[in-house]
Amino acid sequence: MPVGALLALIAAVGYGASDFFAGMAGRRTPVMLVTAVTLGVELVFSGVVLVFVHGSGPTASVLLWGAISGVGSAVGTLALYQGFAVGSMSVVATVSGVLTVVIPAVVGVLIGNRLPVLGILGVIAAIVAVALVSWTGGSGAADGEQRQHRGGALYGIIAGASFALLFIALERAGSGSGAWPVASGMLVACVLIVPFAVAGFRARGGLLAAEWRLPLIAGVLGAVAALAYLASTGFGELVIIAVVTSMYPAVTVLLARFVLRERWNWPQRVGLVLSAASVAVVALA
Repeated sequence: MPVGALLALIAAVGYGASDFFAGMAGRRTPVMLVTAVTLGVELVFSGVVLVFVHGSGPTASVLLWGAISGVGSAVGTLALYQGFAVGSMSVVATVSGVLTVVIPAVVGVLIGNRLPVLGILGVIAAIVAVALVSWTGGSGAADGEQRQHRGGALYGIIAGASFALLFIALERAGSGSGAWPVASGMLVACVLIVPFAVAGFRARGGLLAAEWRLPLIAGVLGAVAALAYLASTGFGELVIIAVVTSMYPAVTVLLARFVLRERWNWPQRVGLVLSAASVAVVALA
């Protein structure tokens, strides 16, 4: 497997697992506090990595794209975790994945990325896979469940558009400046989330000792994923890297199925198989 695709796959696993643990935390703890802790940990982790992986140093362009990625990270993370708290984790994660696949793929083509036929087929398969995994079963669901799906899907749309911005901005920043784009992005994200964190603290009074564990795990995994994605952009085009990375909902859905016992319908089962196949096809392209 090419290095870029492998790093993107590592990013997908990291993002998917991070979302799952944060989603679990958000069902027991105010989402605003979970988001603040997760992003704060990502900032600290990326800052430590920056000491050792600083590349050629920051430029105005790198810091600007990093800051834009931070906006996507803050809005996307808050929307995703809120969606997890009020809706089905499988639905929210995979609806966000649709836009996270489509938008960077379209942007990649517009900026001149070229794909072989096999790569195009892989991208199409990935889009179909994420849509299938997002399938909620239509009119067969109860009214309450349908409302839950619709509410979760709305947050998923916001999260997907925001994460697409994150992916595009980090790709534009490039990997030549080491961890600077991720670190600057996390700093901006943390600044943006401060008002929400303050509101959550006033409403709740902080986190209990036992409530720190899941957000801390989510933060470390999220930071590893962001750094792996940034590194992957140096080895491949945006269309390929973003598509492989945006398979992260499959990881969240798998964890939700086996840990939370969330049920799958047959389109979701087909979608998961197709998502694995699409990653393999894109990696071989």
